[in-house]
Amino acid sequence: MSLSKPRLHVLIAAPRGFCAGVDRAIKIVELAIERFGPPVYVRHEIVHNRYVVDRLRGLGAVFVQELDEVPDGRPVVFSAHGVPKVVPAAAQARGLDYLDATCPLVSKVHRRAERLVEAGTHILFIGHAGHPEVIGTFGQVPEGQMTLIETTEHAENVEVADPAHLSFLTQTTLSVDDTAEIVATLQRRFPAILAPRNEDICYATSNRQGAVKTIAARCEKLLVIGAPNSSNSLRLAEVAERLNVPARLIQRASDIDWDWLGSPSTVGLTAGASAPEVLVREVIQALSERFDVTEEESEHVLEGMTFKLPRELVA
Repeated sequence: MSLSKPRLHVLIAAPRGFCAGVDRAIKIVELAIERFGPPVYVRHEIVHNRYVVDRLRGLGAVFVQELDEVPDGRPVVFSAHGVPKVVPAAAQARGLDYLDATCPLVSKVHRRAERLVEAGTHILFIGHAGHPEVIGTFGQVPEGQMTLIETTEHAENVEVADPAHLSFLTQTTLSVDDTAEIVATLQRRFPAILAPRNEDICYATSNRQGAVKTIAARCEKLLVIGAPNSSNSLRLAEVAERLNVPARLIQRASDIDWDWLGSPSTVGLTAGASAPEVLVREVIQALSERFDVTEEESEHVLEGMTFKLPRELVA
């Protein structure tokens, strides 16, 4: 006699997975391969997801770390996280055809940084050292015009030369709650600091964190599908942990730690902005092999954002 599987209710966060910027970046690589034929070179991972990168590699994308790895005469795509100004300048100097897949919301932060520096303000940039988006944003302005702020403690202790001419910007994929604390500290210390007209943290990051908060009270544990170098995915796990819901970041179903998961009655599931829906279904299938699974999608907010593709790919 076979034993029945234990029941498991999977509460799926919505929205989850691909955002408009990631969707656009992937389409740019796909269309570039169609237009130019393989190989099409991509500087850094187009987005932080191994499944996506491997699929594009199979279509003819070649991922490189630096521009000097791109042969003359082949097109190159810049990743969704943005690049310093010197990178497209170097591509132009070599006569390379390049396509910029930088998320338009990141590009907006780049333009704002340029305008603030031109207006004579020093920028305190809230973000994580070494993240490609931070490197790209710092590369939009002359050296020394921006100071990185990573924590509330750093915000409390940073010294500035001229508090009367000060502004702040943020990385688009940060924790909403952490960033609010840092901003509050900066505004208390520097009352004249200029704030962005609109929040820099992108709609998708905010929405996915809000979706986790919506389901957290009903979850015993949370699985987050995303890469370990994906800032927005890491933040989703942190949001759950802050609400006392144990969370694990996994790249694929094969990464599930079954001993850690145990036998909960309800588990939450979400995916970072670079993770495709096929991986969500893969995880549910893996859960179904061990549990009698029922699914429920919990809608936090509807998303309808889309971004235009570069003219050279749609003409």
